[in-house]
Amino acid sequence: MQSDPMPQTLSNGVMFNAYPDSIGERLADAVTMLQQPEFENVFALFYLLPTCFNSDLDRGFSIIDYDLNAELVSAEDLAALQQLHIQFKFDLVLNHLSVNSPQFKDLLDKGDQSSYRDFFIDWNEFWRDHGELDPKGYIVPNQAALERLFMRKPGLPILKLRFPDGSERFYWNTFYQELRYQPISVDDVQSIAPLDSDKAERVVECVRQWLETKAPLSELDLGALSEHTQAVTALIERKRTYLGQMDLNARSEQVWAFYDDTLGKLRSYGARIIRLDAFAYLHKEPGEPNFFNQPGTWDYLERVKQMAKRHDLIVFPEVHSEYGGGLHEQVADRGFPIYDFFFPGLVIDALERATSQPLLAWIAQILAKKLNTINMLGCHDGIPVLDLRGKTVDGQWRAGLLDDADIEAVMERIIARGGRVKNLYGADGRKIAYYQVNATFFSALGESERKLLLARAIQMFMPGIPQVWYLDLFAGTNDYVAADAGGSAGHKEINRTNLSCAEVESGLQRPIVRQQLKIMRLRNTSAAFRGTLTIHPTPDHELHLSWHNGDTTATLLADLRKHSCVIEEWHQDQVRQRLEFV
Repeated sequence: MQSDPMPQTLSNGVMFNAYPDSIGERLADAVTMLQQPEFENVFALFYLLPTCFNSDLDRGFSIIDYDLNAELVSAEDLAALQQLHIQFKFDLVLNHLSVNSPQFKDLLDKGDQSSYRDFFIDWNEFWRDHGELDPKGYIVPNQAALERLFMRKPGLPILKLRFPDGSERFYWNTFYQELRYQPISVDDVQSIAPLDSDKAERVVECVRQWLETKAPLSELDLGALSEHTQAVTALIERKRTYLGQMDLNARSEQVWAFYDDTLGKLRSYGARIIRLDAFAYLHKEPGEPNFFNQPGTWDYLERVKQMAKRHDLIVFPEVHSEYGGGLHEQVADRGFPIYDFFFPGLVIDALERATSQPLLAWIAQILAKKLNTINMLGCHDGIPVLDLRGKTVDGQWRAGLLDDADIEAVMERIIARGGRVKNLYGADGRKIAYYQVNATFFSALGESERKLLLARAIQMFMPGIPQVWYLDLFAGTNDYVAADAGGSAGHKEINRTNLSCAEVESGLQRPIVRQQLKIMRLRNTSAAFRGTLTIHPTPDHELHLSWHNGDTTATLLADLRKHSCVIEEWHQDQVRQRLEFV
């Protein structure tokens, strides 16, 4: 059963998107930038990524708690942005919390006696009666369940914990995890074994050498002191630390009370819009894919939406799925705004093949189905690829927005220009699909200023809210040094380069930056964009869009071959603004 649409409406203005330290060193530096004359009336919204809260991994998406991160953000910063009439969008990470969250640390400290015993998902309890116990102590789901299980990384999504009573427990961990063993001291050794200083130092040295090899703990070799291996192993296990994002148990009312408290806290910061990150992993049942289980996920989303309404907040789920599956429509039908993850790939395709038809077909669907969208070119994540594909649903093939050959061409072009690839994996660890390609949008376009400017113009004439990644505004290029240094998640760092205040000042002198700001200011201020959008017939290599509201009209006429465009704003049959980029 579909729920009633949310009564609130989103602002139609332009949204800035950045981390609190993307500009300068703190959010205060971004505030200073947005207070400059060049940015007057350019942005109505600010999507502030979650390093504004206390976090420890995944550039903010491993939340410790939702208090403001005092190293980067102050209440005064938020108040200054509100003085600029800028509303906030924040994240609520529904699926997980950091292992360093107060709740998980309490579980580690108190084990079965913790009041948060059911706040997270005990893997073996969840899969009891639905699998077989592995010799390593965890349950392996039966083959049918394994084949259906959707996973973000190779191997089972579990983290092994050691409870205070010495027992090993396994907890559900969909995303990042890392188990760290620490060096031990002579005092540590002597607290567990009656050894003199020389022998204790030999044990410490053996442990140090083992740590350097990064071998399994079972391969620890104490040599002539091997009789103490069990005691030393237990000591090492007690001292181990964790990093990771632990899945929350949505069957627990305690978790829902936490969501409610968090929404209230975010509203107190001045939030208006809440993005529900990783929501599709929240509902879990044995034997289900555990990615967007239905109907359970719909029930959870409705419950969050009703909570948000009580706090006067608008929530929208982040949905990454193939177009052919129609999941975006199902979410929209239940009254949620959706991210337009189809737009970036369609724009690249349009500019590279000089064809407007796939993009126009998508715009027509947005209008016909009255989809409430937030779109972007670049963002903190990658450029979506999988989303454009078709899919077989209930035995029927539903075509994608692009065919597979054109999708492959988009992806290969971005990779040839330096992009990095993120993959999805099956339960057996095999790669099953490309998920996204990581690159700055400017680099994805071959670092052509003409293409970037035209892409921005098209974005500003799209239905929905246009979201602007800070680095794309400044025509940022791929950061290979950061990507190479970033470890397993390094592909994302290619598009997250922090800009110094000096680089911002220098960037504001570049025509490509100032021209983008002019187009965005028009979108943010013209009454035309609060009206209706018309698609005008053109040859395939052209694009003609117009917005009309009362006496005001804004038009875009673009040439996809020449990568040029003309933008005009009309008021009472007179041209009020004309921007020509040829």
